[in-house]
Amino acid sequence: MKKYPLLSRFLGGSCIIALLLTCGCNSNNANLQAQVDSLTHQTQKGYKPGLGEFMLGIQVHHAKLWFAGKNQNWKLAAFELGEIQESVDDIKLYCTDRPEIKSLPMLYPALDSLNQAVKLKSLKQFQTAFVGLTKTCNSCHETTHHEFNVIKIPDTPPFSNQDFRAK
Repeated sequence: MKKYPLLSRFLGGSCIIALLLTCGCNSNNANLQAQVDSLTHQTQKGYKPGLGEFMLGIQVHHAKLWFAGKNQNWKLAAFELGEIQESVDDIKLYCTDRPEIKSLPMLYPALDSLNQAVKLKSLKQFQTAFVGLTKTCNSCHETTHHEFNVIKIPDTPPFSNQDFRAK
């Protein structure tokens, strides 16, 4: 490199700059990682919905589904079925520590039957499938030692400010 002193200086300077940049990046990376770790810790300590909250939501959608189907409001019935499925999916995501989630798959055939009835716009099939879903809910409650929580076909709409008739 003695033949090329300028190149030698350039390479030496480049190495120093690269070294400084690397050190600076590592420092920045460490800082960013500390922030990520802190946020992860805060998130883990944050609010996490419990199984009961999801079940309450499912119960409301179960009732709304009944009145939507009974009134042959198939768009609303499909929506309510989607809400129930979303809650089941959220239970699997947020309630992983609960042994009850092992029983969730028993709901799928009943939900599939209801989806089919809604797609066919068949009131008779809907009513039969809804009875099946309701029985499945109670079977799940029995299996998971919540037999004291008995679900039935609702007598009155859950909300007085919603019209369940089809438009």
